[in-house]
Amino acid sequence: MSSPEREFLCKVLVVGDLGVGKTSIIQRYVHNIFSQCYRATIGVDFALKIVNWNEDTVVRLQLWDIAGQERFGHMTRLYYREAVGALVVCDVGREATVQSVQRWKEDLDSKVSLQSGKPIPLILLGNKCDQLPPGCSTRNLEEMSKEMGFSGCHLTSAKENMNIHEAVSCLIKEMIANEEDSERANDPSIVKPSLRPLSLPICKNCSLCSR
Repeated sequence: MSSPEREFLCKVLVVGDLGVGKTSIIQRYVHNIFSQCYRATIGVDFALKIVNWNEDTVVRLQLWDIAGQERFGHMTRLYYREAVGALVVCDVGREATVQSVQRWKEDLDSKVSLQSGKPIPLILLGNKCDQLPPGCSTRNLEEMSKEMGFSGCHLTSAKENMNIHEAVSCLIKEMIANEEDSERANDPSIVKPSLRPLSLPICKNCSLCSR
């Protein structure tokens, strides 16, 4: 089997309030397991997932599980460094965690960005959607994600394995697109238009210049 032509190493942050299910989402995505007995994350934890994106591309995801209380600490700037994408998780059954989404986004936007200066792509996950009462609407969450500038919004359940792979795939698409834009911007073979006016040297012996 031939080796892939492209490999991307992507540091992805997984943030949100305490108890929204960040660790469960990571464990479901990476190992396809779910347990009711996860302990609260202290500081930060890590997981690695290798994704065969297509025949030519492999994506190596470093998933950083950031503890829910870390937004109030001083270490997040260090944790966020060099991240190229993030999942912001809330519990759709707990309004306080939904309200915290804006503060998490503001924290990310203020502390990490791409090399181009653009904000990193963010996907909002409304987790534990399997526990919502029948008839409960989640339209406000989707509208909120658009207003805040998220790249996407997905209702997820780590317990029932709902929409987690789809959500991460959307983030991977965004990260690859940003990486390809960066490669094109740094490609010396691409002639870029100049915003400066073109100035030509004046030739005294030229009949056109002497007019």
